[in-house]
Amino acid sequence: MSAAWARVAGGTVVAAVFTVLPAGGCSGPPRPVLPASEPARSELIKAAQQVLVDRCMTARGTAGQPVSQEDALFGTDPAELEVTLATGYTVRTHTDGCLAQAHRHLYGDQARWFRAEVTVNNLRPEARARLRDDPRYRAALARRAACPDKDTCCARESGLDDMRARLEPARLAEVRAAHREDIATYDQLRDRALHRAARLLAGRATPSPKGPAPS
Repeated sequence: MSAAWARVAGGTVVAAVFTVLPAGGCSGPPRPVLPASEPARSELIKAAQQVLVDRCMTARGTAGQPVSQEDALFGTDPAELEVTLATGYTVRTHTDGCLAQAHRHLYGDQARWFRAEVTVNNLRPEARARLRDDPRYRAALARRAACPDKDTCCARESGLDDMRARLEPARLAEVRAAHREDIATYDQLRDRALHRAARLLAGRATPSPKGPAPS
């Protein structure tokens, strides 16, 4: 078993990818072992994304492309992809920047990932927007709005926080059911990115971290 440490700017170690070497001299590349915890998996994907972005930014700088560093990273206007949420907000992104290129490498389909990620990240705001359909919540909201600024006693007695705590779980369940296909796409593409990130970092020679290696 071997380990490759992923590093970002400033020398901070953000993830470790372990690889299992084939037993008995079998041929084939080492098989990465994925982190067990969700935070560690997220850090692994972020580390791989940083590697890909750095490569892209370096290549574009070497090529002497006449764009700013921000445009090279995020892309140039107009934004090519957009998602309008049930809350009324519209989120846009570009397809020509280094960040978009990294997303395509990791997730495969940038447009599908963008839609799924934006939707999943806004499930709770959508659930809270649905709370306004409930007259009990609207009444508590009105009582809270009538409170003087910084009057914590009035805010507590309005019952808004308690009402939200009681009603929100059911609304969130409704929203998750309505977006089950987006959630499935999110899980599928994130799993793809996780495996690709592990392969990328496991095969990359990185400097040893200063001081003792994290356990």
